[in-house]
Amino acid sequence: MEWIANPEIWISLITLTVLEIVLGIDNIIFISIMASKLPANKQKKARQLGLALAMITRVLLLLSLSWIMTLTSPLFNMGEWIGLSEGELFEKFAISGRDLILLSGGLFLIYKSTTEIHDKLEGEEHKSEGKAVVTFSGVILQILILDVVFSLDSVITAVGMADHIGVMIAAVIIAVIVMMLSAGGISDFVNKHPTVKMLALSFLLLIGVSLLAEGFEQHIPKGYIYFAMAFSVLVEMLNLKMNKGKKPVQLHNVPED
Repeated sequence: MEWIANPEIWISLITLTVLEIVLGIDNIIFISIMASKLPANKQKKARQLGLALAMITRVLLLLSLSWIMTLTSPLFNMGEWIGLSEGELFEKFAISGRDLILLSGGLFLIYKSTTEIHDKLEGEEHKSEGKAVVTFSGVILQILILDVVFSLDSVITAVGMADHIGVMIAAVIIAVIVMMLSAGGISDFVNKHPTVKMLALSFLLLIGVSLLAEGFEQHIPKGYIYFAMAFSVLVEMLNLKMNKGKKPVQLHNVPED
């Protein structure tokens, strides 16, 4: 119980919890948008289950740190495919397990955000009877796939910020609980304002591009990304205030089953 009187542990717990919440914003946005495709009576369940899966995934990854460290070892080098054998560019083309996860996640996010934007703007013109029905299990599966990618980023941050596994797990659990409590309000706000929803989808597109860059060892400081997102949100809040009372544009909705 000595940790209770250790201020360093409490400072690291608070700091890491705040960072986990910030890093979880993109996760909340994705879960909210995916859940909005379901009937209203299933959306809350999908959000809560998605965040619970995120918490479980992060805790499991924290408990398998030795395995995560092996993900940084190169599996192959794409530079060899284009005739490179040495140099800085050759090193950047080295692909590890972590890079594969980031690249796959980035491509998946870019694909999902692009198709969602298309469906919201032009979906009605391109609907067909043979279009696949959105199912609860399908939405949860997509959320689970992205949870792995977002959790990897979260776990890497946790390892760099704290030395005690208990502190890391506690920070993850507290952060997810906070996200669970706020997810409903965020989701309702995003769904109520179509322009905010398009902005959120653009954020996911931006995050997908940053994941691709990370997969090729091109680090984009998170501060730049979050500043761009915060500035865009500020501008959108001003637009909403100026246009208060006006009827918003209507986006196409995915048919409910």
